[in-house]
Amino acid sequence: MARNVNFDLNHPLVEAGLESPADEDVVHNSFSELIAEQSQNGLSDAFELQELQNELDEEGRDNLAYLTGRGLNDREWEDDERQTDPLVGERWSSDTLKVLSSMPSRTIGRSRGAIISQYYNRTMQLRRRRQSRPSIRDFSHSARPSIRGYGMEADCIDAEGAGASKRERLVNNLQNLSVSDRIRMLRAMPLSLAEKSELRTSTLQKERRTRSGSQIPCCSQLKYYIIIAVRQCWYSWLSFLHSLQLWQVALKRVSGRFGTGVLSYFLFLKTLLFFNLFLFLVTGAFLVLPQAVHPPVLSADRQSFSGLELLTGAGYFSDTVMYYGYYCNYTLHRSCRDDDGGQNISVSTGTTSSCLSSHHSYNMPLAYFFIIGAAFFFTCIILVYSMSKSFGQSFRIDKSHSILAMKVFCSWDFKVIKKTSVKLMSEKICTQLKELLAEVNQKYVKNTVCQQLWRLMVHGLAWAICIASTSACVYGIYHFSDFMHQQQQQALTNKHPMLKEASLLALPALVSLINLLLPGLFNLAAWMEDYESPSVGTYVAIGRNLMLKVSVLCVLCYHWLGRVAADPKSINLTCWENFVGQELYRFLLMDFIFILLDTLFGEFLWRFFSEKVLKRRRKPVFDIARNVLELIYGQTLAWLGVLFTPLLPAVQILKLLLLFYIKKSSVMMNCQAPRKPYRVSQMTTIFITLLCFPSFLGASVCVTYTMWSITPSTSCGPFRGLKTMFQAGKRWVEQLERDNPNLSVLARAHAYLVENPLFLFVGAGIFLIVIYFHSQVVDGQRKIISLLQEQIENEGEDKKFLITRLQHIHEQKRTSKRRLKSQDSNY
Repeated sequence: MARNVNFDLNHPLVEAGLESPADEDVVHNSFSELIAEQSQNGLSDAFELQELQNELDEEGRDNLAYLTGRGLNDREWEDDERQTDPLVGERWSSDTLKVLSSMPSRTIGRSRGAIISQYYNRTMQLRRRRQSRPSIRDFSHSARPSIRGYGMEADCIDAEGAGASKRERLVNNLQNLSVSDRIRMLRAMPLSLAEKSELRTSTLQKERRTRSGSQIPCCSQLKYYIIIAVRQCWYSWLSFLHSLQLWQVALKRVSGRFGTGVLSYFLFLKTLLFFNLFLFLVTGAFLVLPQAVHPPVLSADRQSFSGLELLTGAGYFSDTVMYYGYYCNYTLHRSCRDDDGGQNISVSTGTTSSCLSSHHSYNMPLAYFFIIGAAFFFTCIILVYSMSKSFGQSFRIDKSHSILAMKVFCSWDFKVIKKTSVKLMSEKICTQLKELLAEVNQKYVKNTVCQQLWRLMVHGLAWAICIASTSACVYGIYHFSDFMHQQQQQALTNKHPMLKEASLLALPALVSLINLLLPGLFNLAAWMEDYESPSVGTYVAIGRNLMLKVSVLCVLCYHWLGRVAADPKSINLTCWENFVGQELYRFLLMDFIFILLDTLFGEFLWRFFSEKVLKRRRKPVFDIARNVLELIYGQTLAWLGVLFTPLLPAVQILKLLLLFYIKKSSVMMNCQAPRKPYRVSQMTTIFITLLCFPSFLGASVCVTYTMWSITPSTSCGPFRGLKTMFQAGKRWVEQLERDNPNLSVLARAHAYLVENPLFLFVGAGIFLIVIYFHSQVVDGQRKIISLLQEQIENEGEDKKFLITRLQHIHEQKRTSKRRLKSQDSNY
């Protein structure tokens, strides 16, 4: 069994040996290379160490203090150190010295002259590949590996002269290297930054003197100037692109003051903004713009703009490119329309062959079908890629102790010179250190059986309250939506049109009110549970809010697709797609209004009441779970409505932009950082996963069901006159096959790949398998990394054990020799 070895870190010799920047990979690699090169001359090193040991034995200087120049007056100090640290206070054998000289910590302790000599040889090897490294016996004593505790003192004048000459030769060799090799060599040197900077400055000055002494041709000077100008322009362009990053300074401020938890919300909002921007560009370029250039013929009794349309989305907006019903069901072609007197050319009749052959055409029904499908397909690919990438970045081995060391010693960027940037960086580092320290100091208390039973009962009661309240609210929404549907079936001719449109806001207002109030009950249940870890409480709150949002959306989808779309004539609807699109617009807008009300009353007025009335400086904490689920809820509405409202992503973009600035201002003014700092390394991954599976998958299923199974309206939209929207693509393929029989392969491909739902299930299965295998690979890498870290720790313990055993064996041999000598002297 290995003995416990205590290292005294306050010892001056040990402090000298702890100067290694072990967290710097480049320097650590250079130390390994130095050890590997020294191991080639292991015999000569052992020979020199043996000579040193023989000299010490002859002189009989067993006192380590004398060898280190401390004098005989420090014997008492050495005795104390010998009792506390057995690795410092004793004289070692030649085997122990050999082991110690080959250890990385002893190699780090080389003198500056040894390092310069070593890298002088490396630069010579780069210049002359055939030359080999000289033996260690050719160096002076100052260039040899230092042995801690033993006075290898050479002549100071010779050492300084040799060091200066080798320094000059190293500068000359660095000057003759290329820029990349020179930078690589300077980075690999285990010297301080000041010495590296001095070597680099000396090399550049000598290179400038050499260039100034020689005449450079005009063509070469012009070439150098052009290269420098192009490089400066490239760096300026990169800096300009970096400055164009959206909300960079604002995100740094949020991260510095509130930590990674609140920052993850704003990063997720930024991600949703890019998703909606992609949808808006696709639908706007291929659907909205072509239809706006070739508008259809509208009826004369078009409604005028009254202002209420901004809330209801109905009225004047019904006859615009915003909704499905405005889009035509013919092939867009101005000349064909002019020839027919401006009348619409129906898909069922088609266009004339002479028109199609003489002019370019744009099949709007086909474009509408394939653009919506392609937008969802590419969004799915981006989501899967983002989720896989997020899995690889977050689920990794991050021990708090190692990250804490890196944050303390390696997190500051010395290129930052502005006062505002310095303040932001200092706040960010301070917050990150608080999070890491909270994770390091986290203690897991073992509860008794009674305490565990009590906590289990409390958790069960909290979940029962949350599930019961969610079920009651969903049941109420279901019956209220049925009541509103029955009201629309009755004769409403006596009502004013403005009141009729205003009554449509009742269901969105009720749903938004429930989404606002019920999370407060969830927070009360979480307060009753009293989670020890703030991150666990956040994840539980996310699960409960997700349960509420998914249940509400399921009831709403049934209301739109099961009641309204199934029997639109019962409520006097001529275009049920427009009605569903208007409903989704109202829900999205009402959700934004209630978010503003929550920001005003829940954060601003509560902070004002707490400061002015209660006389407390305590501010509310930003609710990450509720706000993130509100973003996912709004994005699900946008994905559901892109089929019925192609411009709904534009409304979502405007909502997210306003929401970012409002939430950022409210957080900075009205909220405080969590009382218990915590690090959320996997929060972004969970957000992307929730966005992919419950949100995007549910929206894709509803849109696919609508296009494959529900009959479109007969009087509006690009699919009028068809049994399903899916038949638009089928008719186009049949038309191509009739016009050109050689394209029958395309018809068969369409039948097997598009018409057959098995292809969709196979594609979805492949995506799920890719995600699963990626997560398994990441999990295997985590296990391998943990095993390697455990192996490194065990190897450190092995080194301590071996050194201790070597020292113990040497002490036994020395004791036996002393006994023999004492017996011989007695005789």
